Amino acid sequence: MTAPSLPGNNDRIYPKTPGIGLLQETSLHAALKAWYMHDGDQVEVPIDRFVVDIVRGELLIEIQTRHFSSLKQKLIRLTQRHPVRLVYPVPQEKWIVRLAADGLTPISRRKSPKRGRVEHLFLELVSFPELATQPNFSVEVLLTREEEVWLDDKRGSWRRKGWSIADRRLVNIVASILLESPGDFLALLPPELPNPFTTLDLARALHQPRYLAQKMAYCLRAMGVVEVAGKQGNAWLYQRK
Repeated sequence: MTAPSLPGNNDRIYPKTPGIGLLQETSLHAALKAWYMHDGDQVEVPIDRFVVDIVRGELLIEIQTRHFSSLKQKLIRLTQRHPVRLVYPVPQEKWIVRLAADGLTPISRRKSPKRGRVEHLFLELVSFPELATQPNFSVEVLLTREEEVWLDDKRGSWRRKGWSIADRRLVNIVASILLESPGDFLALLPPELPNPFTTLDLARALHQPRYLAQKMAYCLRAMGVVEVAGKQGNAWLYQRK
């Protein structure tokens, strides 16, 4: 596992994309693709009846900002014949930008108290944790600074009082974590975690909600790097293999 800072990219600010597409993430996806591309890369290449975001030599690169489940069959098929890297952004810092219903007039901008971490990958990876055991598959988590654009169109969630999430915009990349084998995922367990451990132990060690710890334990078990070692009351005990 590597977690390097990315020199030269921390000050790269992406222009705000004109126009708003409700419930789309095209601004973030396009900015990540532009940041990730090298000279000689090919984009939007048809391979094995699928369209791949970036092709770099033999490596196929897919950028996915949410909903891993929609990629499951595509990744399973592609990894049978090609090395595939899944790139996933996690907003380490996020600002909420509120726009009027016209999608143009700014109302406010505030920093969200939520801070994303590499472990939040497991919230999506539950769709296909076994794929991490395939030698052709790797995941690169990009810790980002982002803007989340809210639109005052009265059609959004009641939790946001009718505001819709209209877009996500990349501000810059903070760091990259490349996970190439089940052992790299196992290394994300906190070193102070007891062995065996419960998901409550894991949640406390991570300072994260227990539902995240449960998904992490499920994924690591599916990868074959932890196993069930019994029960503690009603809670399963897990141990590193």
